[in-house]
Amino acid sequence: MTVDALTIELRRALARLARTPRLLVACDYDGTLAPIVADPQRAAPVPESVTALRSLAAMPATTTAVISGRALRDLAVLSRLPAEVHLVGSHGSEFDVGFVHDLMPAQKELHEKLLIELGALVDGRPGVYLEVKPASIAVHLRQASAEVAQEILTAVIDGPRRWPGVTITEGKRAVELSTVCSDKGAALDALRHQVGATAAVFLGDDVTDERAFARLTGPDVGIKVGDGPSATAHRILDTTAVAMALAFLVEERKLWLFGEDAVPIERLSMLSNGQSVALLTPDARVTWMCHPEPDSAAVFADLLGGPPAGYFSIRPERNGLPLGQRYLPGTMTVETRWSQLLVTDYLVHLDEVNRTDLIRAVSGRSRAVVEFAPRPEFGQVTVRLERVPDGLRVLGTSDPWVLRAPGVDWELATDGTFPTARAVLDPDGGEILLELRCGTDDLGPSQIEEPERRRRASVWWSAWLATLRLPGIQRELVARSALTLRALCHSETGAILAAATTSLPEEIGGVRNWDYRFCWLRDAAMTARTLVALGSTGEAEAFLCWLHRVLETVSGPERLHPLYTVRGTTLGPEAVIDTLPGYAGSRPVRISNAANQQVQLDVFGPVVELVVDLAQRRGELTDPDWRMVQAMAEAVLRRWYEPDNGIWEERGRPRHQVYSKVMCWVTLDRAVRLAARYARPADPAWAQLREQIAAEVLDRGWNSELGCFTTAYGGTDLDAATLHIGLSGLLAPDDERFQATVTAIEAELRSGSTVY
Repeated sequence: MTVDALTIELRRALARLARTPRLLVACDYDGTLAPIVADPQRAAPVPESVTALRSLAAMPATTTAVISGRALRDLAVLSRLPAEVHLVGSHGSEFDVGFVHDLMPAQKELHEKLLIELGALVDGRPGVYLEVKPASIAVHLRQASAEVAQEILTAVIDGPRRWPGVTITEGKRAVELSTVCSDKGAALDALRHQVGATAAVFLGDDVTDERAFARLTGPDVGIKVGDGPSATAHRILDTTAVAMALAFLVEERKLWLFGEDAVPIERLSMLSNGQSVALLTPDARVTWMCHPEPDSAAVFADLLGGPPAGYFSIRPERNGLPLGQRYLPGTMTVETRWSQLLVTDYLVHLDEVNRTDLIRAVSGRSRAVVEFAPRPEFGQVTVRLERVPDGLRVLGTSDPWVLRAPGVDWELATDGTFPTARAVLDPDGGEILLELRCGTDDLGPSQIEEPERRRRASVWWSAWLATLRLPGIQRELVARSALTLRALCHSETGAILAAATTSLPEEIGGVRNWDYRFCWLRDAAMTARTLVALGSTGEAEAFLCWLHRVLETVSGPERLHPLYTVRGTTLGPEAVIDTLPGYAGSRPVRISNAANQQVQLDVFGPVVELVVDLAQRRGELTDPDWRMVQAMAEAVLRRWYEPDNGIWEERGRPRHQVYSKVMCWVTLDRAVRLAARYARPADPAWAQLREQIAAEVLDRGWNSELGCFTTAYGGTDLDAATLHIGLSGLLAPDDERFQATVTAIEAELRSGSTVY
């Protein structure tokens, strides 16, 4: 039996269910995990189902359970399932460890009375036997004749069934009388509550399983096994099909939890137009793109959630690996090449605000397959695709989106929630253009021909690159690095992004996955300084103008946040998108960044150092730049003595970080030097406090037992950032204390050529 034995609707439902943050997988035993047999004590589970349950139980954020009418002890002996699989017996009244049901004396007495009465009823009746459980007694009629079975059933219903405190559960040719409430639905709810499941699937064949089906809501999935009426929409044939359904769920859950074979981050290519950013995989799949801002919600988040999170792919119809991918020299235009197929990608440079145009040009002699799967808001919003002349419209978004593709015949499909458009292209007759336009509903031809738009996009980058003074060593690598940094500069506002993405992990499978699509004062200043060193001052000037505007929104410079949006506004609260599995299964996926509310006193120093470099490059210190220096120095005067979260944004209790104190010293030292060099009035308090901070750092930052400077006052952990004590000039490079710190950090934090 193959997966085709499952209906397409069931496969879609299970695929959606597999992407829930915390999954509960529960099922009945007899008739579901194990085939119905004449001798119930020989009912062995299907091995493939056991394997699937074991696999699911071993996965994170996944709970499995078997809820059976059997006594818990018998269920454990027959199933031989591991402890990770919850076992619930007696139709939900017998739970495993933590759920043992203590019978009251009256219930025990009633149980004994039932045993005597039922024993008398079935005594001498062929094919009828009793199964005694801790809180109930089951009368099995499977091997009895129809006449005997009906006679016993009538006697039970007319007799013990009517006793106070007795509940009855009727199954397939069996009836069970219990002294406690027995309800598989209640058991399912109890399990759901205990593990915090966000969705559940239940598989069952018996009429007693209908109570569990009745408790399923929202994203839950119920699967009826075999014939008979049922409240659930999905049905499979038998226990073999159960094994197939569980195996399918295993693969879908594994794919969601651990990701597909994630493309190494260093193999991704970046598209940029100075406003928006997109990432391409080596096989020309758009795996990441946000709109309208780089820190907005993602249109395509395949990078963090696989295909269900949205992608835009182009590949040869006959598949095959690409021969290579490259940036056109000196540009952010990317070419991906296969044998007889070429895809060229770039973002158009536009003057319109809140508009992003991605152009994908397909040329060559091989047919290509295009799949367009937009998933706005990280896949949290359902959209529709509409075929119209010359392309597609994306309906249901807050901003209009269209895909202009004249002459392309699109086929629309859905996974039950999200649509995908697919087309086969034949570029042998000439280059085919696909133009994704976000922020407009205009599907008409552009006023500028595509070759000219491509040329302008290339010249925008290459002309800037030509102004740089690149080193003779590794010239091409430095040029590409400079282009990448420039691609993170937001041309409209002047903000500089720390990164184009969110939640790429510090280590695969780790939880230190942060949203870096914002402008950190420190990081932006460092990026701008790097570009100034290469001869480009425009980015630094634009960033300082942006920072001046931010300063106008706060009560004083000391109240600056460590980071802001590209528009210079404060961030919203940090949140987690539970429905995304993360890059290579690295969760959680976060949006926004709680570091926005931290105290990071080192941020002022890099800003002043940027002003120093700009002044040296221009040969003058402008009035606005001097006002910025004064603001940064004033911030240090007011807050330098406070503990903070530091450059590494520690989320614990703030400490007196050595690096932060050093950068406060740098702020004042550079301010004093600038004032002297450019004849600006300096506050006398700057020089005095500079000496005070230096003395405190050398005293309290030094750990005499370790013989080096540590991360924070009184701490024992080391931090490579403390090397700025010597690099900044606070301490002479040949000072023994600095050299000892270098040695200690090299021994503990260095791996190869990298210092962590």
